[in-house]
Amino acid sequence: MDATILKSQRPFSIKLWPPSQNTRQMLVTRITDNLTSKSIFTQKYGSLSKEEAEENAKRIEDVAFVAANEHYENEPDGDGGSAVQFYAKECSKLILEVLKRGPARKEGGEILASKQVDGEALASKEVAVSRDIVFDISKGPRAFIEAKEAEDILSPLKEPGNSYTKICFSNRSFGLEAARVAEPILASIKDQLKEVDLSDFIAGRPEEEALDVMNIFSAALEGSILKSLDLSNNALGEKGVRAFGALLRSQSCLEELYLMNDGISEEAARAVCELIPSTEKLRILHFHNNMTGDPGALAIAEVLKRSALLEDFRCSSTRIGAEGGIALSEALETCSHLKKLDLRDNVFGVEAGVALSKVLPKHAGLTEVYLSYLNLEDEGAIAIANALKESAPALEVLDMAGNDITAEAAPVVSACVELKQNLIKLNLAENELKDEGAIQISKALEEGHVQLKEVDMSTNSIGRVGARVLAQVMVQKPEFKLLNINENCISDEGIDEVKEIFKKCPEMLGPLDENNPEGPDDDEESGEGDDNQHDLESKLKNLEVTGED
Repeated sequence: MDATILKSQRPFSIKLWPPSQNTRQMLVTRITDNLTSKSIFTQKYGSLSKEEAEENAKRIEDVAFVAANEHYENEPDGDGGSAVQFYAKECSKLILEVLKRGPARKEGGEILASKQVDGEALASKEVAVSRDIVFDISKGPRAFIEAKEAEDILSPLKEPGNSYTKICFSNRSFGLEAARVAEPILASIKDQLKEVDLSDFIAGRPEEEALDVMNIFSAALEGSILKSLDLSNNALGEKGVRAFGALLRSQSCLEELYLMNDGISEEAARAVCELIPSTEKLRILHFHNNMTGDPGALAIAEVLKRSALLEDFRCSSTRIGAEGGIALSEALETCSHLKKLDLRDNVFGVEAGVALSKVLPKHAGLTEVYLSYLNLEDEGAIAIANALKESAPALEVLDMAGNDITAEAAPVVSACVELKQNLIKLNLAENELKDEGAIQISKALEEGHVQLKEVDMSTNSIGRVGARVLAQVMVQKPEFKLLNINENCISDEGIDEVKEIFKKCPEMLGPLDENNPEGPDDDEESGEGDDNQHDLESKLKNLEVTGED
């Protein structure tokens, strides 16, 4: 069965992330108030003028949103609640940093707008985020951009001596005339560019016009020495990939390449393999949500064989079956520096799962492994768990949800989990582990695992006993944030017991409103997400500066 169909049959869940534009603007207003209103922090460091506060507030929210979105990308299976918390915390930290710096002033005392927000807000990135180096027109609603507006918007790129090294044109749809305006501007700065984001920049254009626009941008940027290139969300297909041929062929130093949601078929995948002459420096390759299939996977496997330094490979939701899964698995043997592997939502099956298990011992540096919804069944899951036991000592995330894993495989999976003392997140949702499997997983996590933050055992036909044991173990973990055991078979008494265990920290227990004490049935479930943004705004409206760390 197609993975897309399988995915559509999963139960509905409310998503708190990403926030709407209204919610983001609400937060900017709140940040502005924090920077101008009287508080213990403004009394200590001084407040900003409304004008300076508004400009800083926009930048703070931008940086926090990017960081929180990256956090959500790394943990995409939740409702987004942790991303919301991360978002608010980053904003709070950045507000304090701006207040501690105080108003910027010229010699005559005139207040200047702060040029940058400390790059620590991006957590994993060690560079400052500055408008002097990043030119980004992606904020605000999606919109077409025509020639006159392009001249106005792109004018900073024409300023002599500008130091922009990254451009982001995402979320703005360029027409042919706008592309012609951009062409000489991009050609004039291409030698200084290191990162180019052209994701979602031709939306709504007729195919012929979109291809012409891509050819123009490709020619303008040909010969640039880029470290990062993002062409996602452009419905490229083979024609689109080849429209970027001049740019792709000229790249020999790429470290990051993003081709997500691009309609990349077998032919398009072959074009990617053909047009990128060198991937020997590639560290990140994201190929999510395409229509690649097995033949296309064979072409991507060839790219992997040339990418010995690859650290982060995402090839999720790409309709790849057993043949393609085996080819990718074998090619991954080359990538001995791999840290993050994401193959979710494909149709590998047992055979490809076993093939992958033979390669995993080669990857001692793995920290995140996402293998949910691959039809692994017990045999594939056992093979992978055994392989991980012998490798990846620093594993932090293990995701094997939706693989028809039963209690029969639980001893091996548990033995693997027990050895992974650095685990932060464990996702075994939508399997058939039942009480027996839940108890074994609990016992595996009982000793150590002091960094564990999240465990998802939802939809596993777990009853009262398994739920109670899971709760008793997780509530003891010093860093624990969330246990999800919803959509199981826990009795009302069992739910009361679990809530009692978490009575001092109820926020660590996920919702329990969809448990069925009589066992699962086949009734179609549905839900409404109309209130999700309201819930998000409620979480953010009380944002305060909370401290100096």
